[in-house]
Amino acid sequence: MPIRVCVYEDNQPLRDALSLLIQTTEAFELVGAFGDCHQVEQQIASLRPHVVLMDIDLPGVSGTEATLRIRRKFPATDILILTVFEDDDRVFEAIRSGATGYLLKKTPPVRILAAIEEVYEGGAPMSPNIARRVMHSMHRSTTPSDFDQLTPRESMILALLAAGNSYKMVAAEANISIDTARTHIKRIYEKLHVHSVAEAVAKYLKR
Repeated sequence: MPIRVCVYEDNQPLRDALSLLIQTTEAFELVGAFGDCHQVEQQIASLRPHVVLMDIDLPGVSGTEATLRIRRKFPATDILILTVFEDDDRVFEAIRSGATGYLLKKTPPVRILAAIEEVYEGGAPMSPNIARRVMHSMHRSTTPSDFDQLTPRESMILALLAAGNSYKMVAAEANISIDTARTHIKRIYEKLHVHSVAEAVAKYLKR
């Protein structure tokens, strides 16, 4: 089954380019492409995409607000931010709103396609400098009680996920099987009382 993708981008040439990229890739199906998020809840309800490519700076309803609305009503839909903004405030606001990944628009097309697949498979892809900012934010001294319950291995796996690694990449970095990685991730969810990578990362960022 192809990965169903919906695009929200107000720059029409870029929106058309992203649409063509997705349409001409066999593993994907473009189900919608829009220049604003005024009807985002109705559109997601009707189109049922697996992954949404979302710009932040959109007219009327911002991409961050739209992300929050989607995650509240359609928690199974993943949102991959694709934007020019890389300042801390916008990055962390998007992640806390429920974005699953965060890419800059200068990202090569082949990497955008790979990121869509990673999101669909449970990863949280990020542009390298965005991942660095997220990692730096994790180097904080205070640790909530929920995080005290994580084993050293689980803490390492969560850090790898937050850095944008897919499940396969986490397994490789930790030198474990992907099934073992999934088991650790499931335990992380239980201990942090979350249901997705995005929620786990967002909770970690709020420490």
